[in-house]
Amino acid sequence: MNLKKPLVLMSWMFISLLPVNVTATEPWSEKAIPAPVDLSEYSGKLDQEQLETLIEAGRVLFSARFSVEDGVGRPMATQAIIPTKRKRPPRNEFSRTAGLDANACASCHNAPVVGGAGDFTANVFVSEGFQHSDFDTTDPQFSNERNTNHLMGAGLVELLAREMSRDLLQVRSKALIEASEQDTVLKTPLITKGVNFGSLTVHPDGRVDTADIDGVDHDLIIRPFSQKGVMTSLRQFTINALNHHHGMQASERFGPRWTNSADFDEDGIEREITPGDVSALVAWQATLAPPIQTQPEDQRWATAAQQGQRQAQDIGCLACHRQYLPLNSLSFSDPGPMDAAGTLRSGEVADTSYNMALLDWAGTLTKDKNGAFKIPLFGDLKRHVIADQRISALGNELLSQRFVERNVFMTTELWGIASTAPYGHRGDMTTLREVIEAHGGDARESRDAWVGLRAADQNNVIAWLKTLVIQP
Repeated sequence: MNLKKPLVLMSWMFISLLPVNVTATEPWSEKAIPAPVDLSEYSGKLDQEQLETLIEAGRVLFSARFSVEDGVGRPMATQAIIPTKRKRPPRNEFSRTAGLDANACASCHNAPVVGGAGDFTANVFVSEGFQHSDFDTTDPQFSNERNTNHLMGAGLVELLAREMSRDLLQVRSKALIEASEQDTVLKTPLITKGVNFGSLTVHPDGRVDTADIDGVDHDLIIRPFSQKGVMTSLRQFTINALNHHHGMQASERFGPRWTNSADFDEDGIEREITPGDVSALVAWQATLAPPIQTQPEDQRWATAAQQGQRQAQDIGCLACHRQYLPLNSLSFSDPGPMDAAGTLRSGEVADTSYNMALLDWAGTLTKDKNGAFKIPLFGDLKRHVIADQRISALGNELLSQRFVERNVFMTTELWGIASTAPYGHRGDMTTLREVIEAHGGDARESRDAWVGLRAADQNNVIAWLKTLVIQP
């Protein structure tokens, strides 16, 4: 199966992929979305042709430059993830602070390919938008400035998070049963795929003490997306981003079910993004090929990289940036099972499912001794304190996000890092050396060990990191 297509796809090509019962617009229309994707056409397990068609539709939507005819703008709605009304329309619809701040998803996710990362110029300003929806300053007391993460391998990341969440929830359920049966207080470790998330103390009467949970929310749902690790799924991430950056509101959150309105932002366009459109965007992102570790032809580089990976292990970097996490299944379903209200969940509509084993790049994944796929993301899907009083550069944000402390961030996956400069949450560090030495908090010991390395050994670690690339 070959899903590699030209990066530029004209609207008329997208029209040809639509179900025959959908009426498309004229080819000269200024609408970026010629016709909505009909989710009913993609329910159940998709075959190869259906999956290709859905991915193509998502790719077009991801690169589409939305217009006011599609629904761009949210004159009476804020950027908040919970539908929130403005008190008055903004003076300027487009704004680099509270948004709108982009014409297309690909405006920010474009380096080195569409779906990749973004330069400093594409930084976004993240605020909840419930009260202070209008601000015209980049002062950090109003918002957190964030650089754009890449999306390559995102479907694998979501599958890992789902499996790990299920493991943790099973640990809690088992502990509750055992505490009740044994009539005793039990303290049980929360470990999944080799990653330790602290522990639970469970009482025989059903009370659960969550004080010792570490690196995950108390509901034990791993949220692998965003730099803070607060987004459960690609679907949730997509709906949030469409509203924040483009004012394109998904009907499953901003429509009549939750807001009693088909035009919540009062821009004159109803049902701007359908559930089918969201599913298409999810399918395209979920099936993006994961980054790879290259084998340099230059023998000096290859030798240095091999030594550098061992040195990164020796100084403790790979305790969090784990070389791989095991994934049991490549079967992806959407909507997913663990989202909150406002994002469709399994069972609310007919699910769409597809097997990533159909994709060309799936054949490059290797398996461990237990038959699980080895996903080489060099991360742990866990939140960590990443700053302290002395080394504080990565704790620069003043606003907490979704109740996650200001100095706590999700471990950044290293796969693709050689292709995604600049670095740091704000994208204001131009070299790998800078961002390594900015690590504090839980990473302080490893950072200090790095500082203590000989210059040649530090160069070896950089040589290894420069082999972790996004495929062109």
